Amino acid sequence: MPRRALAAAVVALVLPLSACGSGGDNSGSTDASGKVEGDITFQTWNLRANFKPYFEGLVADFEKKYPGTHVKWVDQPAEGYADKISADAAGGTLPDVVNVSPDLVAPLAKAGLALDLDKAAAKYKKEYLPGAWASHEIPGTQGTYAFPWYLNTGPLFYNKSLFEEAGLDASKPPKTYDELFDDALELADKSDGKVATLANVPTIEDFGRYGVELMNKEGTAFAFNDAKGVELLTKYKKLYDAKALDPQALTATPESSGKKFLTGAVAMNPGSALDLGNFKKQAPNLYKNIGITDQITSTGKVNMYVMGVMVNARTKQTPAAVAFAHFVTDAQNQMSFAKKVAIFPSTAGSLDDPYFTKEDGTDETRVRVAAAKSLKNAINYTPVLFSEQMKTELRNSVAKALQGKVSPKEALDNAVKACDRLLQQQG
Repeated sequence: MPRRALAAAVVALVLPLSACGSGGDNSGSTDASGKVEGDITFQTWNLRANFKPYFEGLVADFEKKYPGTHVKWVDQPAEGYADKISADAAGGTLPDVVNVSPDLVAPLAKAGLALDLDKAAAKYKKEYLPGAWASHEIPGTQGTYAFPWYLNTGPLFYNKSLFEEAGLDASKPPKTYDELFDDALELADKSDGKVATLANVPTIEDFGRYGVELMNKEGTAFAFNDAKGVELLTKYKKLYDAKALDPQALTATPESSGKKFLTGAVAMNPGSALDLGNFKKQAPNLYKNIGITDQITSTGKVNMYVMGVMVNARTKQTPAAVAFAHFVTDAQNQMSFAKKVAIFPSTAGSLDDPYFTKEDGTDETRVRVAAAKSLKNAINYTPVLFSEQMKTELRNSVAKALQGKVSPKEALDNAVKACDRLLQQQG
């Protein structure tokens, strides 16, 4: 799939931060009840190019609401964003208000650099969806460390004509994992291995959606090598051997998987409402035959990606920084942002707006309405402590299992061991 307008909303490709340790000197204050005034800096993540007027308007509205405040808006490119935050954290130059994802918050919270909103801004908690507010909690640590901002999720797209050619009923796409794996084997068999159904190896969120316990409650050890985890990987091995999983899945990226789907080499691909316009433009034949179905899950809860807005615990302007972080993420401002791009607000009640509930016969609104409905009880399956290095360890272990170099059980045992070791190094 081509780079999405808000790639970060869909998947945060970030490196682990090096900030570690606990507490430290807090020159800031957790008291946000004082007068909202002073100068603060707000940092976003790769949003200036597409949304400059929106953010300039947002800043102007805030400064008008609170005379005596001044917000300096800075935007960082997607590339190297985690490194930039890490360097700023180490150098004491972290902005007052920072656009983050949950995995970026974890090390900052552990280093005493993220303000605990359960203490400083508890009165706002009820304004947000419970799953979204909880997404910036850190296992083993008390508190919530960022306001939830925009959410994303998406359906599974499928190619109806490929289903029909294999003799499958295109009006009845798979709804369960068993149906998915059965259909995938059928498609591969009928096409002599030319049509794979899936283009990606299972990731941590796939194990979560399958109902695998990913981590212990204390956040001190991973647990995805349980019987259910082994079962999922064993099923993927069967798909891989039958060419029902694309042979290049071991090295696939979201972009390469998207291309395979566009060209008809793969029958199903996850996506978001942002993709429909792209199908229409780049693959009109596929667009005519596009099927849209729900994410497959054993838990009844879909996966959501979530962005947050964190307040630097060492800001000199706590009242202004908290007020601004809340302002950016309040229902009115989230709603207006959601109408500019295919993302979803994390504020309670916003998803009941007719914009997210009324269909007008177009595929775009159909996807939007379905996604909004599923987000009400969606969860962010990726553990906040699961770093990029850990994702690589899991991916490498999964690849070895699919290639038959180790058993699925051994592969997941090795991945858990490596991830636990990295977890201990995080401090």
